[in-house]
Formats: sequence, C-alpha cells, structure tokens
Amino acid sequence: MKFIVGLGNPGSKYNGTRHNVGFDVIDSLARQLAPGEPATTKFDSVVIETRHEGEKVLLMKPQKFMNRSGQPLQQALSFFKGNQKTDLLVIVDDIHLPCGTIRFRANGSTGGHNGLTDISNHLSGGDWSRLRVGVDEPGLIPQADYVLGKFTPEQKACIEPALSRSVTAAMTWINAGIDEAMNLFNETQQSETTR
Repeated sequence: MKFIVGLGNPGSKYNGTRHNVGFDVIDSLARQLAPGEPATTKFDSVVIETRHEGEKVLLMKPQKFMNRSGQPLQQALSFFKGNQKTDLLVIVDDIHLPCGTIRFRANGSTGGHNGLTDISNHLSGGDWSRLRVGVDEPGLIPQADYVLGKFTPEQKACIEPALSRSVTAAMTWINAGIDEAMNLFNETQQSETTR
C-alpha cells in the first residue's frame, strides 16, 4: 500500500495559498486516480482510498495545521502497517525552488519546513520520500506572510503545469519507486522563469 500525503492548512481561507500546494496536488491526483470516489475523514485527515496499477493507494490531506502534520501520518502508517521508507510520499511547498519546479528527495533534512519537521519528529527521522514543489523565495516579504499568501498571476502560470507534472511524478513513484522518479523528474528541471 502506498501513502501519498499533501501538506497544507485546513480551512477555506488557505485555499490557493503557496503553503497549500500539497493539498492542490492531492486534489489533482484524486481527480485523475479516483474520479468520483468519495472522500472520507480518517486519521485526522481527508482521505481517499483507491488503486493504481493494482497497488492500493491512500491519498491524504491532514486536517491539523501544517506544523502538526506528523501525527495523522503516523496514525495511518501504523494502522495499515506501512513502511515509511518505501510506502510514504509527502508533497510539500518549497521556497528554495523556483516557482513551478518540482524535485524528489528520497530522504534528508526538513529544510526548515514546519510540516516536514513535525513529520520527522513523529516518524523518528527523515527516511521517507518527498516531492517538493517550488513556490519562489519570499524576498523582502516575511516568510510566514509569504507562504500564507496567494500566488501572483505570474506564479499561477507556473504552478498550474507543475500540478500536472506532480501528478505524473507521483504516479511514477507508485509504479517504479523513488529512484526512477528522481531520475525522470529531477534531471530536466524548469529554469527560473522571468518575472
């Protein structure tokens, strides 16, 4: 069984914000993998259980705030006896990547991201896959204000194709694993967009 978790903050006021791009990818993935499949509430998350190429997949959007994302993941992995190293993919925004760029990592540091830090604390380390979606650096805007802000029109033009690529990337991860996904999606990154 595979667990694909998009990070974000619950509540309509956070819809369309940079910090909620993980939720946006899960929504796009659900439309492609599980069209018409009803979402339910389980593990303090909105979840959809589906299958892809014979593999059972749990799509999750934790409904605790970003910095408390770890407990829902821990609950789901424990319930289904999942292996975090091989079965878990976390999709998250990244201010250190150009907007619209996506990048896989098999493990590593949290990069100062509060959601990843909480997951790492609950799962005893960072040995799990993550797909980072670039949202640009904040520049002079305070970081908290920036990530909780909406995409500019120019950024939206970069993010929309990135959501589509992220869906394809996540399905590659399900089918072929993290190494193949990194080979395919980390080599040809979108260059910095002129803004």
